[in-house]
Amino acid sequence: MTKGSSIQGSPSTRSSAFADSVRSHVEKTVVGLDLVVERTLISLLTGGHLLLEGVPGTAKTLMVQSVAHAIELDFGRVQFTIDLLPSDIVGSEILDKDSGEFRIHKGPIFANLLLADEINRASPKVQSALLEAMQERRVTIGDNTFSLPSPFLVIATQNPVEQAGTFELPEAQLDRFLMRHRLTYLDPEDETEVLRRALKLKLKRGDDGGAMPMTAFDAIEKTAPQSVADLTSAMEQVLEVHVSEVFVRHCVDLVNRTRDHVDIELGGSPRAGIALVTASRARAYLHGRDYVVPEDIFALAEDIVLHRIRLSYEAVARGRTGEQVLAEILDQLS
Repeated sequence: MTKGSSIQGSPSTRSSAFADSVRSHVEKTVVGLDLVVERTLISLLTGGHLLLEGVPGTAKTLMVQSVAHAIELDFGRVQFTIDLLPSDIVGSEILDKDSGEFRIHKGPIFANLLLADEINRASPKVQSALLEAMQERRVTIGDNTFSLPSPFLVIATQNPVEQAGTFELPEAQLDRFLMRHRLTYLDPEDETEVLRRALKLKLKRGDDGGAMPMTAFDAIEKTAPQSVADLTSAMEQVLEVHVSEVFVRHCVDLVNRTRDHVDIELGGSPRAGIALVTASRARAYLHGRDYVVPEDIFALAEDIVLHRIRLSYEAVARGRTGEQVLAEILDQLS
């Protein structure tokens, strides 16, 4: 398999209107996060959840809200803390004093797009409750079971630097995320543009005559250029993207190599292969193709495979990293 090889042919134009419209809407507010926006769109188009890892201040929340407004999605956010309870996410039964009966109070998980901020700050019990809902797409409150809205996507964030008071997600729970993407700082040119935009923000005036400085969140355009129906149509088109038998075998080969590598203690699960083919379909669609190419595997492998493998103690002691091992495996596929 050759990295970057492609099949000659006219690219599909079906993705242009949807993807370009969302990107254009997000770029009005967010600068320099084109790849993160692409990963978010891949997650939306495939129904897979996304884990974003980056230091504070890298516009993760701003980007997610911008995408939600671009597609007219119901947006929810939970700031994870050590004292958070499962009922704070899924909801609970509340006693009505007037009627003497219990009524259902639904939690913030009942949204199309849920931002789980700093998920590793919550206790394992809370993490499990969220991840179970992510997997089953339904929650139980008391004796009642409720289906979650459709579409439903969780974008969770982690701070890779500050680990005090956090609970690391175990491999079995990480495996439920379609992708884990690591954000870096913006390049100087994009960061300069961020500062320019900040200088253009005005005052936000209240009804009582007072005012406060606007933030980037106030600048998000609230008129959505795309609807849930448009997203559904795009999801249907993704399912029409052709995946050859050879491509499937390449994905299986990659995952199997993670299981047989001398430096890897825990290799990729079958979910890794499923994620590779489904995410490759969505990436091909976003790039205007109605077929996948090997480039899709190489572009997505780090985000899909890396959080699903665990190096052996001996490999870590020798200073090996997951990125190095995965790069070696990908070179063997070239």
